[in-house]
Amino acid sequence: MEKHFFGAGSIKELKGILEQEGAKKILLVAEKEAYEKSGAKDAIVPLLVSFQVEEFSDILPNPTIEQVEKGIAVFRRFQPDVVLAVGGGSTIDTAKALNALAVQEGEPASYVRKERKIEKEGKPLIAVPTTAGTGAEATQFAVVYLGKTKHSLAHPFVLPVYSIVDARFTFSLPPRITASTGMDALSQAVESFWSAKSTAESKGYAREAIQLAFQSLEKAVNNPDEEVRTAMAKAAYLSGRAINIAETTACHAVSYPITSYFGVPHGHATALTLPSMILFNGGVGEEDCTDERGVDYVRKTMDELAEIMGVKDGREAKEKIEKLMDAIGLERKLEKLGVKTQENMETIVSNGFNPERVKNNPRLFTEEALRSILVAMM
Repeated sequence: MEKHFFGAGSIKELKGILEQEGAKKILLVAEKEAYEKSGAKDAIVPLLVSFQVEEFSDILPNPTIEQVEKGIAVFRRFQPDVVLAVGGGSTIDTAKALNALAVQEGEPASYVRKERKIEKEGKPLIAVPTTAGTGAEATQFAVVYLGKTKHSLAHPFVLPVYSIVDARFTFSLPPRITASTGMDALSQAVESFWSAKSTAESKGYAREAIQLAFQSLEKAVNNPDEEVRTAMAKAAYLSGRAINIAETTACHAVSYPITSYFGVPHGHATALTLPSMILFNGGVGEEDCTDERGVDYVRKTMDELAEIMGVKDGREAKEKIEKLMDAIGLERKLEKLGVKTQENMETIVSNGFNPERVKNNPRLFTEEALRSILVAMM
């Protein structure tokens, strides 16, 4: 059973966790700049003085199989008792992937491609986020890219055993990263709320995450204080808990080629289609409902979503998200983000249909529907 520690100063729990695990050797996975600038290094180094520590810091913004394999080599040489991941979603995903795959037989990429199944459990993983966005500390998924194609390594053994969400490590985040990661948390929460795999539990996490994000994100970007930083850290964590059950849907599926081919940061990319998808899913009918609970259930869910957002309908919900993106400085027009031609648009369409995620959308999402949404965003 995983354990979560939350709140300012919760990093002090780390030493007790390591002692409880009987750890002597710790593999620290951390991107150097974020580790130092966040204040995490100053807080963590004193807690690790009595342990043998090996550091792996070869982290990319979107984890590749090559980076994961480098980490696996370090893991196998060092043979840690515990893996400690400190950083944003990419750092935590890298740690989750290398920890899970280092103990399997055969080529790591074969597990990412789902040709082989994970059978052995890695070492206890402790995740300490330094951004408020992905909720990676609370999910059993790890993003790994093979070339420009995003894959999701998914297994209960990928889930961190411990997460320490100390919002102090997000206090120094610059506005643009705060904005992008914050919209990732909001997108995850909204998508998990309408997901065909949602449950009462996942909706509870999502509801609170959505409310926290709308209350706190604009201030966290433009005029941050401890209260809103802490609220966004909680929103991100809760959105992770929500997608760990319900998973994400079309907005995330479409975001990956926007990031891979046009360099738009992940959270910003997920937010681009979110306003339009609210209207699209609100238009669900008997002929295109993919949620087995039925069209009335989906319509009720979309009404509940508007209520949570403090608006009366889908059109107002769409406008509220667009206003939030404008207020936090995230460009909404594709043309200004490098998607300028029909060919560019087709790149997104042809690479934005992960079958699992699109199937999870409560209304059947087609290439034609995506094209019309993209055209409106040009």
